[in-house]
Amino acid sequence: MQQSHDRAGGVSSRQTLPQAQFFGSDDIDVHSCCGDARSCQSGDVFVALDDADCDGHADYDEALHRGAAAIVAEHLLPVSVPVCVVPDSRDAYGRICQQLADEPGETMHVVGVTGTNGKSTTSLLISSILEAARQPVGALTTLSRSDSIDTVSASRTTPAPPELASWLARMAMNGCSHAVVEVSSRGLAQRNVAGLNFDAAVLTNLRRDHLDLHGSVLNYRKTKARLFQQLKPHGFVVINVDDPASQFVLSQISSPVITVGQREPADITATVVERYASEQTFLLNAGNECVPVRTRMIGDHHVSNCLAAAATGIVMGIDLPTVARGLEAVDHVPGRLERLECGQPFGVFVDAADNADRLAVALKTLRKVTAGRVHCVFGPQPHRPANERPLMGRVIERAADVGVLTGNHFDAQPLQLIHDVLDGYDRPARAHVIPTRKQAILWALDQARPGDSLLIAGEGRSGFISQSTEQTNLDDFGIAQHWLYRTATAEPALIGIN
Repeated sequence: MQQSHDRAGGVSSRQTLPQAQFFGSDDIDVHSCCGDARSCQSGDVFVALDDADCDGHADYDEALHRGAAAIVAEHLLPVSVPVCVVPDSRDAYGRICQQLADEPGETMHVVGVTGTNGKSTTSLLISSILEAARQPVGALTTLSRSDSIDTVSASRTTPAPPELASWLARMAMNGCSHAVVEVSSRGLAQRNVAGLNFDAAVLTNLRRDHLDLHGSVLNYRKTKARLFQQLKPHGFVVINVDDPASQFVLSQISSPVITVGQREPADITATVVERYASEQTFLLNAGNECVPVRTRMIGDHHVSNCLAAAATGIVMGIDLPTVARGLEAVDHVPGRLERLECGQPFGVFVDAADNADRLAVALKTLRKVTAGRVHCVFGPQPHRPANERPLMGRVIERAADVGVLTGNHFDAQPLQLIHDVLDGYDRPARAHVIPTRKQAILWALDQARPGDSLLIAGEGRSGFISQSTEQTNLDDFGIAQHWLYRTATAEPALIGIN
């Protein structure tokens, strides 16, 4: 979505972009803007965006041909229409889109959630706490978009500027008092949230990730820290002090900071009381108050996500019992160590883990609640950097008793990806290689015994299985669920992996 909605009255570019230089006009009145020359319509202001795929500055002829009335660019262009030259056209695009939508973020309390892992879950937990407090809330996450009334699936984590502004405007129109926005490092690098100011910024953790995009760990951390620069004057930051890299950015934050942790001293802490494969209970401590929280989602990582969400709610004035109710109301998050319970005598979990850290955390969590063997089915995503795949193989070999390497639902030739994962094994012969993902899942399910746990990782709840000319909307969860229900009703002699 690259085109903004038209706004009656227009937006002054000079006021919106005070650092800009103007050529051919003293100001440009923007009624609508577009970041894709091919989608320009008559009267649009074309914003030339420079990215890895193409440079919009080379497409100005196309934009003019389609009726662009003016151009925002990072350097002067040989055109007859007015040109606004800015230091960063992506930043300008975000600011213009927010202005065209009448800055909906200024009418709501906006929470931004960033980090390597746990962003989606933490965002949903914050939303649930606000709902428990009867606060109308909209949320934009990797999983879905919600304006508090309608919810649709999402195609990316952080929406492009026009889509972001449009959803925030819908939330404001629906009377939302709060908006929760999951903010990826890519979204920050591309300035998708430019022009949006936050009341709270939550950093879940910082790991080694997306180096193909950012080039280095330092650049990645600096990109994440951009969120703190967009806080409103009264805004605050939530930091997980159990995470060493997150502690590293504390010195760069001038806003008030609320710390959370399970191991390190913090403002808000948690102590796990008991944990099983199907649920866990922990004590949530805030100052002199303490409340038990029982959740069907398990693992220390989930407790950390709960702490971050709880801190956000508490600072926003929500009492601790209501915070606990909100945390407990989230009994699962699709594809986030999601448990399948179909009456089987072993645990089956689906997780979207597509990096070594998330995979290690998921397997470690299951090891703590598993009396028997831990099985893992894993197929790498082709978009992930090739040099990360051996790390995943190393994790599987060390953390799982039975490792099954496979492809993904979208790749008809997965052998190279599997070979890359095998490079991380010290003893490759220990791996079971089944290239077809569906067959790998069915084989692993057939191998599981009472007391075991099976982790199906790498895709989560998204996927299509192509069967001749038909497409079945079955993902990892659906495949496993179908097998478990079928075997639960089949005669023992007929149970197989057809």
